[in-house]
Amino acid sequence: MIEIDGSIGEGGGQVLRTSLALAAVLRREVRIFNIRAGRAESGLRAQHLTSVKAVAQMCGASPKGVQIGSTEFIFSPGAIKAGSFRFDVGTAGSVTLVLQTLMPLLPFSPGTSVLEITGVTDVKWSPPIDYLRLVTLPLLERMSFHASILVSRRGHYPKGGGIVRLTATPTSVLKNIVGRERGDVTMISGVSHSMKLPPGVAERQASAATRVIEEKRHPDPQIRIEASENSSHLGPGSGIVLCATTSNGAVLGADSLGERGRPSEVVGEDAARKLSEELGSGAFLDRHMGDMIVPYRALAEGVCDASVSQVTLDTLTNVKVAEQVAGVHFDLLLDVGMAGRLRVTGLGLRREEVSVSPRE
Repeated sequence: MIEIDGSIGEGGGQVLRTSLALAAVLRREVRIFNIRAGRAESGLRAQHLTSVKAVAQMCGASPKGVQIGSTEFIFSPGAIKAGSFRFDVGTAGSVTLVLQTLMPLLPFSPGTSVLEITGVTDVKWSPPIDYLRLVTLPLLERMSFHASILVSRRGHYPKGGGIVRLTATPTSVLKNIVGRERGDVTMISGVSHSMKLPPGVAERQASAATRVIEEKRHPDPQIRIEASENSSHLGPGSGIVLCATTSNGAVLGADSLGERGRPSEVVGEDAARKLSEELGSGAFLDRHMGDMIVPYRALAEGVCDASVSQVTLDTLTNVKVAEQVAGVHFDLLLDVGMAGRLRVTGLGLRREEVSVSPRE
């Protein structure tokens, strides 16, 4: 059994999510303790409990000691299953954080899987659902992870009610990424949305973002930011996600969330300035993708050597967990500031190995 201290690094839900995902794929029993010890309210909350139960359902696991407030439990996974699954995170729970737990299982499933998750699609401290659609999935496609996301309905905090459907097909083996240089920016695209708000919010967010991008004078990229408004959702909210694609196949993203008293123009400008900062690093991965891609890099075939705009505490935490559960070793090379490169030789796990027997 592998012992994982939930207080390491950022000391939050990231340790839990990565531990569960890798343990499920590799069929390794784990005991996770000191869960979310770095948070004011320690132990499992509703969205973490959903993640545990969801991944357990997808791999026939038998978690012991799992309930709201639990600070430790044992997770004993079985074989990954394919099929259609539905999970409800609750009104305040993040859909994307649950998806972070489940997605690493899907390339190793015995068949096509469809996940329908209800909850919050756009909320603070979590990647927005459009970030997964526009940044995460295109980069994972380069690793032979084949999936698509359909947003049937958005859900903002606190009412939630968003509905997301992810469909994924398995692959024989994940391929690692090599990307040291970002390349020239060829396109900046994005989605600006507003729900149950006065007309024009989404357009103003998009226009403000476009103006800032043009002022930064990035080398002649096309700019296409879709603005959408809808009054049929459960509660009000707005946000914008931007992504830049480059000649070397890099995809970097940034986002900003609307809130009461915050002008639409400020929301758009904030996202554009964040994206400009990411592009200014010259890195292949933005700071958020730098940590989200770690579990896939650990499982993939070959050497992954990719630059990241900022090596965050979340990244370092994910690396530590991946090293413990998967038994791989990451080399970290820091450049100016917090930018750097992460290099790892992945396990090269093949799908048929996952379905045949546990890997001890």
